[in-house]
Amino acid sequence: MPETAALKVQSIDLHYGAAQALRNVSLVVEKAKITCVLGRNGVGKSSLLRAIVGQHPVSNGEILLGRDAITKAPSYTRAGKGIGYVPQGREIFAQLTVKENLETGYARLPRKQRFIEEEIFELFPILKDMLSRRGGDLSGGQQQQLAIGRALVTRPDILVLDEPTEGIQPSIIKDIGRAITYLRDEKGMAILLVEQYLDFCRELADVVHIMDRGEITHSGPAEDLDRDDVRSYLTV
Repeated sequence: MPETAALKVQSIDLHYGAAQALRNVSLVVEKAKITCVLGRNGVGKSSLLRAIVGQHPVSNGEILLGRDAITKAPSYTRAGKGIGYVPQGREIFAQLTVKENLETGYARLPRKQRFIEEEIFELFPILKDMLSRRGGDLSGGQQQQLAIGRALVTRPDILVLDEPTEGIQPSIIKDIGRAITYLRDEKGMAILLVEQYLDFCRELADVVHIMDRGEITHSGPAEDLDRDDVRSYLTV
Protein backbone atom coordinates (compact mmCIF):
# COMPACT_ATOMS: atom_id res chain seq x y z
CA MET A 1 0.00 0.00 0.00
CA PRO A 2 1.56 3.35 -1.01
CA GLU A 3 2.63 5.66 1.80
CA THR A 4 0.34 8.31 0.31
CA ALA A 5 -2.71 6.03 0.43
CA ALA A 6 -5.45 7.15 2.80
CA LEU A 7 -7.91 4.43 1.83
CA LYS A 8 -7.62 1.10 0.07
CA VAL A 9 -10.53 -1.00 -1.17
CA GLN A 10 -9.39 -4.49 -2.06
CA SER A 11 -11.45 -6.98 -4.07
CA ILE A 12 -14.79 -6.28 -2.39
CA ASP A 13 -18.14 -7.84 -3.23
CA LEU A 14 -21.43 -6.50 -1.92
CA HIS A 15 -24.86 -8.13 -2.01
CA TYR A 16 -28.40 -6.98 -1.32
CA GLY A 17 -29.98 -10.33 -0.57
CA ALA A 18 -29.43 -12.50 -3.65
CA ALA A 19 -28.56 -9.52 -5.87
CA GLN A 20 -24.86 -8.71 -6.25
CA ALA A 21 -24.19 -4.95 -6.44
CA LEU A 22 -20.36 -4.96 -6.41
CA ARG A 23 -17.99 -7.48 -7.98
CA ASN A 24 -14.31 -7.63 -7.10
CA VAL A 25 -13.95 -3.84 -6.78
CA SER A 26 -10.53 -2.44 -5.89
CA LEU A 27 -9.25 1.14 -5.72
CA VAL A 28 -6.83 3.34 -3.80
CA VAL A 29 -7.62 6.88 -2.61
CA GLU A 30 -4.43 8.86 -1.98
CA LYS A 31 -3.74 11.83 0.26
CA ALA A 32 -3.82 15.23 -1.46
CA LYS A 33 -5.57 13.75 -4.49
CA ILE A 34 -9.12 13.74 -5.84
CA THR A 35 -10.27 10.30 -6.92
CA CYS A 36 -13.45 10.29 -9.00
CA VAL A 37 -15.75 7.32 -9.63
CA LEU A 38 -17.91 7.79 -12.72
CA GLY A 39 -20.72 5.76 -14.18
CA ARG A 40 -24.36 5.71 -15.19
CA ASN A 41 -27.21 5.30 -12.72
CA GLY A 42 -27.46 1.90 -11.09
CA VAL A 43 -23.93 0.66 -11.75
CA GLY A 44 -22.93 0.41 -8.07
CA LYS A 45 -21.30 3.78 -7.32
CA SER A 46 -23.39 4.57 -4.24
CA SER A 47 -23.10 0.96 -3.07
CA LEU A 48 -19.32 1.37 -3.15
CA LEU A 49 -19.54 4.44 -0.93
CA ARG A 50 -21.97 2.72 1.45
CA ALA A 51 -19.44 -0.09 1.80
CA ILE A 52 -16.62 2.35 2.48
CA VAL A 53 -18.46 4.38 5.14
CA GLY A 54 -19.94 1.30 6.81
CA GLN A 55 -23.59 1.60 5.86
CA HIS A 56 -23.69 -1.85 4.25
CA PRO A 57 -21.44 -4.85 4.95
CA VAL A 58 -19.30 -6.32 2.18
CA SER A 59 -19.58 -10.00 1.30
CA ASN A 60 -15.89 -10.42 0.49
CA GLY A 61 -12.72 -8.38 0.36
CA GLU A 62 -11.07 -5.83 2.62
CA ILE A 63 -11.19 -2.09 3.30
CA LEU A 64 -8.18 -0.36 4.84
CA LEU A 65 -8.00 3.15 6.27
CA GLY A 66 -4.31 3.92 6.36
CA ARG A 67 -2.96 0.60 7.57
CA ASP A 68 -5.98 -0.24 9.72
CA ALA A 69 -8.53 -2.77 8.52
CA ILE A 70 -12.02 -1.29 8.91
CA THR A 71 -13.90 -3.92 6.90
CA LYS A 72 -16.13 -4.88 9.82
CA ALA A 73 -16.06 -1.61 11.75
CA PRO A 74 -19.39 0.19 12.30
CA SER A 75 -19.97 3.51 10.56
CA TYR A 76 -19.44 5.59 13.73
CA THR A 77 -16.01 4.00 14.21
CA ARG A 78 -15.05 4.87 10.65
CA ALA A 79 -16.22 8.45 11.18
CA GLY A 80 -14.12 8.55 14.35
CA LYS A 81 -11.10 7.40 12.35
CA GLY A 82 -11.43 10.29 9.93
CA ILE A 83 -13.96 9.49 7.18
CA GLY A 84 -16.30 12.40 6.44
CA TYR A 85 -19.34 11.48 4.33
CA VAL A 86 -21.59 13.68 2.22
CA PRO A 87 -24.50 11.44 1.14
CA GLN A 88 -26.48 11.64 -2.06
CA GLY A 89 -29.55 13.78 -1.45
CA ARG A 90 -27.67 15.74 1.25
CA GLU A 91 -29.78 14.41 4.19
CA ILE A 92 -29.66 17.63 6.16
CA PHE A 93 -32.09 18.08 9.08
CA ALA A 94 -34.87 20.26 7.69
CA GLN A 95 -36.22 21.41 11.08
CA LEU A 96 -32.82 22.30 12.55
CA THR A 97 -31.08 25.60 11.88
CA VAL A 98 -27.93 25.76 9.78
CA LYS A 99 -25.91 26.18 12.98
CA GLU A 100 -27.58 23.15 14.58
CA ASN A 101 -27.01 21.07 11.44
CA LEU A 102 -23.32 21.93 11.55
CA GLU A 103 -23.16 21.10 15.24
CA THR A 104 -24.37 17.55 14.58
CA GLY A 105 -20.82 16.99 13.32
CA TYR A 106 -19.56 17.38 16.88
CA ALA A 107 -20.51 13.81 17.80
CA ARG A 108 -17.12 12.30 16.91
CA LEU A 109 -15.06 15.16 18.39
CA PRO A 110 -13.56 15.56 21.86
CA ARG A 111 -15.16 18.42 23.79
CA LYS A 112 -12.31 20.88 23.25
CA GLN A 113 -12.68 20.55 19.45
CA ARG A 114 -16.43 21.15 19.40
CA PHE A 115 -16.49 24.39 17.47
CA ILE A 116 -17.07 25.30 13.83
CA GLU A 117 -13.80 26.27 12.17
CA GLU A 118 -13.88 29.66 10.45
CA GLU A 119 -12.40 28.03 7.36
CA ILE A 120 -15.77 26.39 6.66
CA PHE A 121 -17.40 29.81 6.44
CA GLU A 122 -14.58 31.01 4.20
CA LEU A 123 -15.30 28.14 1.83
CA PHE A 124 -19.08 28.63 2.00
CA PRO A 125 -19.86 32.21 3.14
CA ILE A 126 -23.60 31.70 2.67
CA LEU A 127 -23.63 29.36 5.67
CA LYS A 128 -22.43 32.12 8.00
CA ASP A 129 -25.11 34.44 6.65
CA MET A 130 -27.83 31.83 7.27
CA LEU A 131 -26.83 30.32 10.63
CA SER A 132 -30.27 30.93 12.12
CA ARG A 133 -32.24 29.74 9.08
CA ARG A 134 -33.81 26.28 9.10
CA GLY A 135 -32.13 23.76 6.85
CA GLY A 136 -35.36 23.03 5.04
CA ASP A 137 -35.67 26.68 3.99
CA LEU A 138 -32.39 26.61 2.04
CA SER A 139 -32.16 26.05 -1.70
CA GLY A 140 -30.80 22.74 -2.97
CA GLY A 141 -27.40 24.26 -3.64
CA GLN A 142 -27.25 25.85 -0.19
CA GLN A 143 -28.24 22.54 1.39
CA GLN A 144 -25.39 20.85 -0.49
CA GLN A 145 -22.93 23.40 0.87
CA LEU A 146 -24.36 22.76 4.34
CA ALA A 147 -23.93 19.00 3.93
CA ILE A 148 -20.29 19.45 2.94
CA GLY A 149 -19.76 21.91 5.79
CA ARG A 150 -21.26 19.45 8.27
CA ALA A 151 -18.82 16.77 7.10
CA LEU A 152 -15.91 19.20 7.43
CA VAL A 153 -16.89 20.00 11.03
CA THR A 154 -15.80 16.44 11.88
CA ARG A 155 -12.24 17.34 10.75
CA PRO A 156 -11.94 14.39 8.35
CA ASP A 157 -8.77 13.05 6.78
CA ILE A 158 -10.74 11.68 3.83
CA LEU A 159 -13.87 13.28 2.40
CA VAL A 160 -16.35 11.01 0.58
CA LEU A 161 -18.95 12.75 -1.58
CA ASP A 162 -21.85 11.10 -3.39
CA GLU A 163 -22.91 13.16 -6.45
CA PRO A 164 -22.50 16.63 -4.92
CA THR A 165 -23.53 18.36 -8.18
CA GLU A 166 -26.89 16.59 -8.49
CA GLY A 167 -29.68 19.13 -9.01
CA ILE A 168 -27.38 22.07 -8.26
CA GLN A 169 -27.22 25.34 -10.20
CA PRO A 170 -23.96 25.97 -12.14
CA SER A 171 -22.75 28.85 -9.94
CA ILE A 172 -22.83 26.70 -6.81
CA ILE A 173 -21.24 23.78 -8.66
CA LYS A 174 -18.28 26.11 -9.28
CA ASP A 175 -18.20 27.07 -5.58
CA ILE A 176 -18.21 23.40 -4.58
CA GLY A 177 -15.46 22.65 -7.09
CA ARG A 178 -13.29 25.44 -5.70
CA ALA A 179 -13.83 24.16 -2.15
CA ILE A 180 -12.90 20.59 -3.07
CA THR A 181 -9.77 21.79 -4.89
CA TYR A 182 -8.79 23.91 -1.86
CA LEU A 183 -9.18 20.94 0.49
CA ARG A 184 -6.88 18.87 -1.72
CA ASP A 185 -4.26 21.53 -2.42
CA GLU A 186 -4.12 23.43 0.87
CA LYS A 187 -5.19 20.79 3.41
CA GLY A 188 -3.75 17.68 1.75
CA MET A 189 -7.09 15.94 2.14
CA ALA A 190 -7.86 12.68 0.37
CA ILE A 191 -11.12 13.07 -1.55
CA LEU A 192 -13.30 10.35 -3.06
CA LEU A 193 -15.95 11.75 -5.36
CA VAL A 194 -18.79 9.84 -7.05
CA GLU A 195 -20.24 11.69 -10.01
CA GLN A 196 -22.17 11.49 -13.26
CA TYR A 197 -21.15 15.01 -14.34
CA LEU A 198 -18.24 14.30 -16.66
CA ASP A 199 -16.93 17.87 -16.95
CA PHE A 200 -16.85 18.32 -13.15
CA CYS A 201 -14.64 15.24 -12.82
CA ARG A 202 -12.42 16.22 -15.71
CA GLU A 203 -11.74 19.60 -14.13
CA LEU A 204 -11.09 18.34 -10.59
CA ALA A 205 -9.95 14.74 -10.57
CA ASP A 206 -6.43 13.38 -10.44
CA VAL A 207 -7.52 9.76 -10.86
CA VAL A 208 -10.69 8.38 -12.46
CA HIS A 209 -12.39 5.01 -12.11
CA ILE A 210 -15.35 4.10 -14.30
CA MET A 211 -17.93 1.58 -13.09
CA ASP A 212 -20.36 -0.58 -15.01
CA ARG A 213 -22.58 -3.36 -13.68
CA GLY A 214 -20.90 -3.41 -10.29
CA GLU A 215 -17.36 -3.59 -11.62
CA ILE A 216 -14.59 -1.11 -12.34
CA THR A 217 -14.08 -1.18 -16.10
CA HIS A 218 -11.40 1.52 -16.36
CA SER A 219 -8.87 3.18 -14.04
CA GLY A 220 -6.41 5.90 -14.92
CA PRO A 221 -5.52 9.61 -14.87
CA ALA A 222 -8.25 12.18 -15.46
CA GLU A 223 -6.78 12.97 -18.89
CA ASP A 224 -8.07 9.57 -20.04
CA LEU A 225 -11.56 11.07 -20.12
CA ASP A 226 -10.60 12.78 -23.37
CA ARG A 227 -10.15 9.40 -25.06
CA ASP A 228 -13.08 8.12 -27.11
CA ASP A 229 -12.63 4.54 -25.92
CA VAL A 230 -12.87 5.67 -22.28
CA ARG A 231 -15.83 7.95 -22.89
CA SER A 232 -17.66 5.03 -24.49
CA TYR A 233 -17.96 3.45 -21.03
CA LEU A 234 -20.16 6.38 -20.01
CA THR A 235 -22.59 6.39 -22.94
CA VAL A 236 -26.05 4.91 -22.50
